[in-house]
Amino acid sequence: MLANRLAKRLRHLRGWAAAEGVSCFRLYEKDIPEYPLIVDWYDGDAVAWLLPRTRDDTVEAQRAFRDRVVEEIRSGLELADERLWIKDRSGQRGDDRASQYERVDRRGVTRVVAEQGLRFEVNLSDYLDTGLFLDHRVARSLVRRYARDRRMLNLFAYTGSFTVYARAGGASASTTVDMSNTYQEWTRRNFALNGMRETPEHRLVTTDCLEWLDAGPAPGEAYDLIVCDPPTFSNSKRMGGRTFAIDRDYAALLAAAARFLAPGGYLYFSTNSRALKWDAAAVPPGLTARDLGDRTVPPDFRNRKIHRCWRLERPASQ
Repeated sequence: MLANRLAKRLRHLRGWAAAEGVSCFRLYEKDIPEYPLIVDWYDGDAVAWLLPRTRDDTVEAQRAFRDRVVEEIRSGLELADERLWIKDRSGQRGDDRASQYERVDRRGVTRVVAEQGLRFEVNLSDYLDTGLFLDHRVARSLVRRYARDRRMLNLFAYTGSFTVYARAGGASASTTVDMSNTYQEWTRRNFALNGMRETPEHRLVTTDCLEWLDAGPAPGEAYDLIVCDPPTFSNSKRMGGRTFAIDRDYAALLAAAARFLAPGGYLYFSTNSRALKWDAAAVPPGLTARDLGDRTVPPDFRNRKIHRCWRLERPASQ
């Protein structure tokens, strides 16, 4: 069943992907109850994440299931062994991005993929995530659409894809903040892939985003476009024992980010937490919020709740 489903989906999506200018997309997302996994296509490679099974399997049954999945993916997508990457998320939620910084391998197998006229490096071997969140493809397009002559701030930037889109859209300046040296270097490589480089106008800041926000904007520092896509939970050693939980802390996070938002500016806030209970009272004073709902979820995603997204706006008259 899985092999047939994957083959059908790949045939169906290839034409759409070519028209959209994307070489990586979601093929399968728990479509068949007996096969709880996610499969993404990366221009000839497939990455599969095994998700928790409801049944209480023995170790032997789990191994047999894994072997069966591997064989069906290879068959359905006609893949050689070296083009299939199996990752295990059976111990956590399948959509939990708190694990994005965890290294699980050191082979360093990378590819360059295309997305809507831009190029990005993905790492297929070393992390649970590849470096490019495919569910934010539409949101990245929105940022590019509104970036012309705007100053952009990218918080919890990961590998900088939102910044690349903003710069491609004509952003006049950008600040990209992330606490990981590894991912800031990855951002620099993504810049280079698109004919960009780090400059005084387009700077990378390697620090804890929460501390950076707490410090507040420098005199005259303001942004017309802010992207805030934080992890669900973080307790990195670099945070000095501090913990961050989006369900608990999102109101304080929005208040801190809003201090950097210029009149007439937009703040895009996104989370993959389904437990977050949005409260209109959490919107910082003077801002209005619009729930974008599933408008930012791409059509190749079966899970229409893969993320939630709001756009906060400060009136131009302020």
